[in-house]
Amino acid sequence: MSALSAEPSTQPKLAIVVPCYNEEAVLEITAGVLLEKLNALIAKGIITEQSHVLFVDDGSRDNTWRLIEQLHEQEPNTFHGVKLAHNKGHQNALFAGLMTAREAKVDCAVSMDADLQDDPNAIDKMLEEYKQGAQIVYGVRDNRETDTAFKRGTAHAFYKLMSAMGTETIPDHADFRLMSLCALDALSQYREVNLFLRGIVPSLGFKTAKVFYKRGTRAAGESKYPLKKMISFALDGITSFSKKPLSIITGMGMASVIIGIVMFIYTLVSVFSGHSVAGWGSIMCSIWILGGMLLTSLGVVGTYIGKIYEEVKDRPRYILEKKI
Repeated sequence: MSALSAEPSTQPKLAIVVPCYNEEAVLEITAGVLLEKLNALIAKGIITEQSHVLFVDDGSRDNTWRLIEQLHEQEPNTFHGVKLAHNKGHQNALFAGLMTAREAKVDCAVSMDADLQDDPNAIDKMLEEYKQGAQIVYGVRDNRETDTAFKRGTAHAFYKLMSAMGTETIPDHADFRLMSLCALDALSQYREVNLFLRGIVPSLGFKTAKVFYKRGTRAAGESKYPLKKMISFALDGITSFSKKPLSIITGMGMASVIIGIVMFIYTLVSVFSGHSVAGWGSIMCSIWILGGMLLTSLGVVGTYIGKIYEEVKDRPRYILEKKI
């Protein structure tokens, strides 16, 4: 029976995919927690003994890969790993891990961050939803108590903006999710270089479910998503899934033309009525406003052209250097 028509396995082979970038401070802690979780699920007969953790080293500059090798030596059946030849970013590393899990013919894969902010205990509920027929199960935060007011506000604004732009996303969901082999097969057909999995996965369709969990604090180390990367990630999400910014530019241009015509008519009326007043202030404001609109428009159009440039080169998203 093909993956597209296969029924959910009552005892699935599970892969937990964990992208890592300079995570030597937290990796052993994470490995210990995930080993305990897998052993508990296997002991209960929920998953098969072939289930494993797949660490993806995204070109780390520290000892992350060495630790992954050591973990594999200690538990060769539980800890697997792939190393990317160069740092390609979280989304590409995650995609590499999911495709590696797909090649291993797992029944389902759970993706989560290496810092244990995603609650491993939520995997139990994800598997329950999977066995009830869900092909994709989203891990959704039930609160943002651990976030600063700034991060909480910008996160909510991001999801609202994505919705306004016509992109389907799951509010308060990052990349903590379960995907069946069927869903992984569908995901493998997406060939774009500019990956935004939080938008791609909801577009796959299939039966979905949500599992709510309390997001914890980072177990160790520092966040790999500073404000600059968060802004870049948000812009990638918008420009990868929506053409509305281009429509907005068109609207702004038309509005500027209308305003210009109105001002021209007003100027003619003022001249013929003898009430024209030399006003350099209004001229300067007009120049700055129009100049700013033009530069902004060029920037947005340039972003889309840049993405086209990256796509048409058709370079590989990543190159695997090692696999254990």
